[in-house]
Amino acid sequence: MDPNKSLARRAGLLYLLAGLPAPFAYFYVPGALLVEGDALATADRVRASEGLLRAGIIAELLGVTLVIFAVLAFYQLFKRVEPRTAVLMAVLMLVSVPISYLNALNHIAPLVLLKSPAISSVLDPGQVAAQVTLFLRLHGHGLVIAQIFWGLWLAPFGLLIMRSGFIPRWLAFPLFIAGTGYVVSSLGMLLLPPSLRWVAQYAQVLGVGEMPIVVWLLIWGARSPSSAGRVPKPEMAAVTLRPDEAPPN
Repeated sequence: MDPNKSLARRAGLLYLLAGLPAPFAYFYVPGALLVEGDALATADRVRASEGLLRAGIIAELLGVTLVIFAVLAFYQLFKRVEPRTAVLMAVLMLVSVPISYLNALNHIAPLVLLKSPAISSVLDPGQVAAQVTLFLRLHGHGLVIAQIFWGLWLAPFGLLIMRSGFIPRWLAFPLFIAGTGYVVSSLGMLLLPPSLRWVAQYAQVLGVGEMPIVVWLLIWGARSPSSAGRVPKPEMAAVTLRPDEAPPN
């Protein structure tokens, strides 16, 4: 297999694997544990579903770790296209990694609060429940911050696709739309009043724009430089002269 195609497929596979745990860790687990307006009920759910919360933490950390390898694979694929833009792409996505690692602590904290005899001997059940709910809520806000960088990195990623010559240009446009959706969604959650946050929720749907490039990379990969229409540099091109065109002595 052509090295370019193999690297593109590997990057696409890592990209897909990194995103697979997200619906479970970021949506299902918080939705199953948080009880709106009732901290005591939320704490009871966490006690009863400790395994679910631990599974969510593992899934989150697994996805974030795979992001590192996916971004490095994309950097290797695009570094010859535009080195500076490739570095910018990698940096913007890698910034989200420590944010996500630290944010996982907000899901670990409720387990510590509920399992520690030293804490329960000092705080009454209502105080423990309030802090459990607080950390679960903070985890959601941490995702909002990380999501800003999930959107920003898609801009240089799209530019590299447009200028690469070995991946169809049109695949960049869904990425621009997805990146805009992520950033708008995050800023909306941070800045808009609760009555208008539906705008942020709808903007997040635009994240499906990441899917076309994943499908393309997994199925078709990338064209080799020769088939992508690369033209050799003039000074490297071979010139053949006919006998009657030989230069004069």
